Amino acid sequence: MIPLKSEKDLEMMRCTGQKLARIIKKLREYIEPSITTLEIDRVADNLIRQENAESAFLGYKGFPAHICTSVNEEVVHGIPSERRLKDCDIVSVDVGINYQGYFADAAITIGIGKVSPSVKKLIEVTKEALMAGVRQARVNNHLYDISHAIQQHVENNGFSVVREFVGHGIGRSLHEEPEIPNFGRPHEGVMLMHGMVLAIEPMVNTGSWECQILDNGWTAVTKDRLFSAHFEHTVAIGDSGPEILTHYN
Repeated sequence: MIPLKSEKDLEMMRCTGQKLARIIKKLREYIEPSITTLEIDRVADNLIRQENAESAFLGYKGFPAHICTSVNEEVVHGIPSERRLKDCDIVSVDVGINYQGYFADAAITIGIGKVSPSVKKLIEVTKEALMAGVRQARVNNHLYDISHAIQQHVENNGFSVVREFVGHGIGRSLHEEPEIPNFGRPHEGVMLMHGMVLAIEPMVNTGSWECQILDNGWTAVTKDRLFSAHFEHTVAIGDSGPEILTHYN
């Protein structure tokens, strides 16, 4: 059962999405060589509080931090720590918030210092794949039109899409139906309708799509230990097309 949002719901989700966009814009200003991922988490906590919101991740199924910080070969669900970012690293920052009972979720991957041309391409292709998926989030399209657009753009550029982790519906809960894989055949899956809100989030690996979970039970890393990137937006499906609720650019 995919919940459809009322106009009131959508107004509240726009507000939550705008708050999250401001948080990410401010947060990325702090991310530079020598900062620890735990320091990034603390800054995020302060920014979330300034917006009178709550972290959607802290305590979720036992997750121990306010945000996810995934470095280099870490795909998703990286736990902030004393690890210091250094030149040529990349970090994916995933932030979810709850404002007055409405959720928004977004992620961005940032290159630290001088990253290589191949890593720059990985980041850009992942960002482009997100937007390719967003463009398919239209009334009367099918769910896997989003999935196929992401997969096609990624694979045409020589990278691979992660298969173990997917996007999701979002609204009064952080995770709602439907699941949104980043691969699939076009014109399949449920019909998209006005009032659906989706967290679309391609996770893209340099090499193989295969992942492993570390002993902490959370952090997913690439099986071949090559770099991975992650971008995400919360997107409402409207009669006039997709509406990005977390537009942080």
